[in-house]
Amino acid sequence: MSKPKSFRPWNPEQTLLLPPSPVEWLPENHLVFFLLDLAAELDLGEIHAYYRQKDPRGEKAYDPRMMVVLLLYAYCVGLPSSRKIEKACWEDAAFRVLTGNQQPDHSRISDFRRRHLDALAGLFVQVLRLCQKAGLVSLGHVALDGTKIRANASKHKAMSHERMLKSERQLEGEMRALLRKAELIDAQEDGQYGKGKRGDELPEELQRRSSRLEWIRKAKAELEAEIAAAKAAQRQEEAEAAEQEAVEAEASGDEQRGKRASRRARGARKRADEAQKLAIEKAEAAGSEPPDITADGVSDPLAMPSRQLPSDAAGHPKPQAQRNFTDPESHILKGTDGWMQGYNCQAAVDGDHQVIVAIGVSNQPSDAVHLLPMLERIQANTGQRPDALIADAGYCSTSNLEACEHRGLEAYISTSRQQHGQRPRPSRGRAPKDLDARGRMDRKLRSKAGQAIYALRKTIVEPVFGQIKGGRRLDRFRLRGLEKVNGEWSLMATTHNILKLFRAAIATA
Repeated sequence: MSKPKSFRPWNPEQTLLLPPSPVEWLPENHLVFFLLDLAAELDLGEIHAYYRQKDPRGEKAYDPRMMVVLLLYAYCVGLPSSRKIEKACWEDAAFRVLTGNQQPDHSRISDFRRRHLDALAGLFVQVLRLCQKAGLVSLGHVALDGTKIRANASKHKAMSHERMLKSERQLEGEMRALLRKAELIDAQEDGQYGKGKRGDELPEELQRRSSRLEWIRKAKAELEAEIAAAKAAQRQEEAEAAEQEAVEAEASGDEQRGKRASRRARGARKRADEAQKLAIEKAEAAGSEPPDITADGVSDPLAMPSRQLPSDAAGHPKPQAQRNFTDPESHILKGTDGWMQGYNCQAAVDGDHQVIVAIGVSNQPSDAVHLLPMLERIQANTGQRPDALIADAGYCSTSNLEACEHRGLEAYISTSRQQHGQRPRPSRGRAPKDLDARGRMDRKLRSKAGQAIYALRKTIVEPVFGQIKGGRRLDRFRLRGLEKVNGEWSLMATTHNILKLFRAAIATA
């Protein structure tokens, strides 16, 4: 008879007289050790400055370096939820090594992320510079694309201005009817129970409708204030342009031209003043700060565009203008699987190693308005512009194509949407001399070299979005508001580049 199979000793309750070092729980080339080394290279001065200003008394805070590395690792492995991070700090060996066997609760993790979101977003450029030093960024071919990501809000929690007005009138009528009913009930109960007895509270149904009416009125006021502020800013720009034109017309010595320009300037200024007055009134009604309309008008080239809500000439919302009750700064967008309440997330990706070189978030559905700001961000982040920029038809507009030509940028921007696997017909013969910017771009893309370069787009940028959404589970933002969502997108892009650095370090080790 053969000897029975023996097994290694197993005793879950066994105690260790000499506990091993936690670092022995993980292999030498684990991501945790790379992040711990990386933390020494990152400038966390802004975060440390916050704690230097705090009262030293009270409960001690967790080390900011540990909290930063904890968030970076969690996003790297697809755990953006603060509750799941807390659970992992108890159950996952890598998290226990990273934290030094500390277990911050989910509220501490969430508060740290929210409090230092701007500083965490700033890590993107720092990590990108490290990628440059490591030779992972060449800017030979850079692909630009956008993806729609759901906001922490439902599209069913949005309401148009027309529906707000209708619901407001309906609820006011229902409340009047309920109040009359309540008065009758109170009179009956006074006769039954006597004066001063209970029975004079608002019915539950009336309380519910009252809170709903207040909710709708607040959203309506905020929507009207946002649209009025945007219209006032537009009128201010028009007035400044008209006044500048009037000055130039008067300097030209043409009396008739000067008079016409002066009339246009006075009319534009009058409209601007009226729009500003309306914007201030709407802001006061919404309980918000009056908009700053008197700025110098110099726009920030790095600023991402914001949504343009439909309004009439006077600055009042059109019936179809919508506002979401949960995340007012999000927008209804068309995604791959239908309409969603979300944000438009932009990324410019280097072709050599799929490192993200520029990012941005906006609530503007169109991609075309993002091209120039993203170009400026590439330049600001890396100190240089790409040799060639590749983008799909969503970025195609005459102004964008002309801007690329003016900058001397070699761009490959599709002029029309193509079916999957479809290739444009090759160009033949000499190019006509009277082609416009769109015609010149179309002809370039139909060349053999142009087709080959444009085909790189799908292999550069689309896998990055797949890794972020699928591999690291960013199918929906956790935070609300454009500023916070931008920080969360920056954090996700930062961890993407960290993983590129890590894999390059492993490959060369």
